[in-house]
Amino acid sequence: MSQPIAANPDRLLPADPGMRRVARSLYSLVESLPIISPHGHVDAAVIEQNLPFPDPAALLVTPDHYVTRLIHAGGVPMDQLGLGNAPVDSRRIWRNFCAAWPLFEGTASGYWIRQEFEHVFGLRDEPSADTADRIFDAIAAKLEEPGFRPRQLFKEFNIEVLATTDDPLDSLDSHQALAADPAFAGRVLPTFRPDAYLNIAHPEWQAKVERLIGSAAGGVSGYAGYITALEGRRRYFVENGAVSADHGVRTPATLKLDDAEAARLFERARTGKASPEDREVFEAHMMYQMARMSVEDGLVMTIHPGSYRNHHAPTFEAFGADTGHDIPFAVNYTEAIRPLLQDFGTAKDFHLVLFTLDETVFSRELAPLAGFYPAVYIGAPWWFLDAPDAMLRFRSAVTETAGFSRSSGFIDDTRAFCSIPARHDTSRRIESAFLARLVAEHRISEERAHELIVDVVDTAPRRVFKL
Repeated sequence: MSQPIAANPDRLLPADPGMRRVARSLYSLVESLPIISPHGHVDAAVIEQNLPFPDPAALLVTPDHYVTRLIHAGGVPMDQLGLGNAPVDSRRIWRNFCAAWPLFEGTASGYWIRQEFEHVFGLRDEPSADTADRIFDAIAAKLEEPGFRPRQLFKEFNIEVLATTDDPLDSLDSHQALAADPAFAGRVLPTFRPDAYLNIAHPEWQAKVERLIGSAAGGVSGYAGYITALEGRRRYFVENGAVSADHGVRTPATLKLDDAEAARLFERARTGKASPEDREVFEAHMMYQMARMSVEDGLVMTIHPGSYRNHHAPTFEAFGADTGHDIPFAVNYTEAIRPLLQDFGTAKDFHLVLFTLDETVFSRELAPLAGFYPAVYIGAPWWFLDAPDAMLRFRSAVTETAGFSRSSGFIDDTRAFCSIPARHDTSRRIESAFLARLVAEHRISEERAHELIVDVVDTAPRRVFKL
């Protein structure tokens, strides 16, 4: 029997023997370093409560829109993947996944899942209609083992820092419990995510803003109370260990309005009279305000634009958000981010991490911006770009202009807890492969590559996210 793909020690390393030798040497320096995950979507309560994971389908299929979207594209209805209000048949969902396994060949999801099967669950069967029940039973048995609880895996995965994504009004009770627990050695940090409070087109914006002002504005009303409440909740997050504020905006537009004009826009939105143009202007102004607040309170500001959310209205209406039909579109950073950078691009200790789903932006805009502004760092490839070939394209696109020091370090951006080690290992192998090519082409020395691989994997995320 041939060696499984996921067990091959040279997976993702260069095919050229000379480059592979160098890549192996580089990878050996970072293979066992702790995982620093400064942006992701795992719920802190999962770690705090340390309850057993659910069944295989609920763990690996239903919550992962990378997985469900491709199975759906192959003709399987969403309600047969555990989404919506239909009765859940976990084994049927799993059978649908295994039957669709050939669709994942060549994809990042397929690579990660193979890694999970091999290195987390100790499985070597290829998913198929014939093996579905056997794999389901093997994983289900594993999930019942005491050593397979979230806290035990947190330690086994060698996670040092795991950042979550949290609503501004979240109590952060789970974060507080973990921080106070002497038996838990890791760091689980909250992240301030105010999208639903900044985007006046969000269906719950008015209700959320009223709750925000009522609970955190200290009696101040209107736009002034809104700003006061946001500032106060950010301070609360900082007090509870947060290091960053994340913004999933439609575009990276920024704009500085005077307080009077901002207040007028705010009141139009509160009374349901805001136009689509008002939405764009107000959100751009609030991104400027978020940068101002980051300069003052020290939270790293990360921006994730360029996704057309809920592209298929019938699916959104039936199954809700984050169900696989968010589609990237082109963005413009150079002009859009300029108002913010005019005032804060050289501000002391301000860190601004810019992400994109538009690969053309990497070399054309983000690398030159990060190559001038001390505040700007280039966010790692995420979402549709967090795949081996796209990672290599990213490094090629940004390094010649911005070098290695201006990038964020790897971001796993995942809801799938068990995929975290596979995703970080992928990044480490790709960084090793890229540096090995530079060594082979005599563009950097092998000694310098040894220093750079550690900086890229470990030092960069600590530096950029102030860890």
